[in-house]
Amino acid sequence: MLIKTFGSAVFGVDASTITIEVNVDAGINFFLVGLPDSAVKESQYRITAALKNNHFKWPGKKITINMAPADIRKEGSAYDLSIAVGILSASGQVAMPEADQYIIMGELSLDGGIQAIKGALPIAIQARKEGFKGFILPKENAREAAIVDKLEVYGVESLREVVDFLSGAKNLKRVEVNTREEFKEQLNNAPFDFSEVKGQENIKRALEIAAAGGHNVILIGPPGAGKTMLAKRMPTILPPMTLNEALETTKIHSVAGKLSKNSSLIAERPFRSPHHSISDVALVGGGGFPQPGEISLAHNGILFLDELPEFKRTVLEVMRQPMEDRKVTISRARFTVDYPASFMLVASMNPCPCGYYNHPTKECVCSPGVVQKYLNKISGPLLDRIDLHVEVTPVSFDEMSSERAAEKSGDIRQRVIEAREMQNQRFAETDDIYCNAQMQSKQLRQVCKIGKEGQELLRYAIDKLNLSGRAYDRILKVSRTIADLEVSSNIETPHLTEAIQYRSLDREGWMG
Repeated sequence: MLIKTFGSAVFGVDASTITIEVNVDAGINFFLVGLPDSAVKESQYRITAALKNNHFKWPGKKITINMAPADIRKEGSAYDLSIAVGILSASGQVAMPEADQYIIMGELSLDGGIQAIKGALPIAIQARKEGFKGFILPKENAREAAIVDKLEVYGVESLREVVDFLSGAKNLKRVEVNTREEFKEQLNNAPFDFSEVKGQENIKRALEIAAAGGHNVILIGPPGAGKTMLAKRMPTILPPMTLNEALETTKIHSVAGKLSKNSSLIAERPFRSPHHSISDVALVGGGGFPQPGEISLAHNGILFLDELPEFKRTVLEVMRQPMEDRKVTISRARFTVDYPASFMLVASMNPCPCGYYNHPTKECVCSPGVVQKYLNKISGPLLDRIDLHVEVTPVSFDEMSSERAAEKSGDIRQRVIEAREMQNQRFAETDDIYCNAQMQSKQLRQVCKIGKEGQELLRYAIDKLNLSGRAYDRILKVSRTIADLEVSSNIETPHLTEAIQYRSLDREGWMG
């Protein structure tokens, strides 16, 4: 007898339906075809034990299983459940007439228990798109899949539950998630707040500008000045994610298997902080079985690179293209996958190996030329993609011990939201541009017009302050954001002046 069940394979952040054809015929043998990897081939042993331990039997006949389409490589152990259901139905042990109306996914334990899978959300989206009645999957992933409406989602814990449900012997409770309510509940759960930071008002101002325009920023200062503390509070002043952004972000984390058990929608902007020993592949994604890297996990959020010069140069260089394109393309001989990577880069670094160059009270002990050599670990093209260079100075005792309440993140965020709304209106007719930092040359010339006085100021900055020519566009973008925060339709001279001061690393002589 020939029976069809359905599973799904995830490529990039999208899923493709896999048809599992199970044929039980006269003879004794087992064939599993359709380009399965080792984990799929090993399913025979897991399924055999699971059937026996649940009082079913492995058919003593010729079993042929085809996973179509046969030119797509099938990876992982998540097909165990759909293959087991197909074998039970095709061998005539249990009649399950509605099995082909569901996507069925799950890894089997030897006792028939069902283990969690990766990529439940994109699989559920594809199942709804193709008109399947429902999705049967491990209970741990059920809330994640239930984000998708108009699809019946059933979380199960054992093979016996699945068989009883599909045979009509038992009903399962459908898992339902009110996506919009879930989204609203998680919007303001941040554990940090800018009100906890004493002093550093000029740094907070720079980070507010970065958040308002989506600009990349680097913080340069001695150890203990508060660089990491400030960076960790950046997500609290970014605009709340839209529902579409939350779904995009959740999909990436689902594919990577980074969602916690019984979680559903990610409503808070991601904050990823990889260690400086990270490899190229771990940062941008890829591998033998491609997975999203840290820059994709930071999609719609922040990628924080602490102690930037300590990262391997090759690791930093592979970020350059994704920072421009806002996506990563992983190419292999047989396939190509794309992962979204629209993130804000927030980096921090000491000004020199000892950390005390330009410190107001402590003397730098680095030998001549070492400061320049330390900074040269970061390439010019990478620094060129960072809009704001902010010098962080230590906080004085008076500021640290002050009882004066600092401004809360919510107040700063409100100004950022208003500035972003101006940008949304500005770029409403431009595809794939949502904030000032994403402007291309064409939009820059249209949006960032400055008067004669502003032109003279920029000329002075470049000629007299020894700013590099590549800083010109960055200064215009940042000044446009400062003008938005001031609710100004034009870029005025004070806006340009403030933007120029955020190009510390472009100044000739900054390192002595």
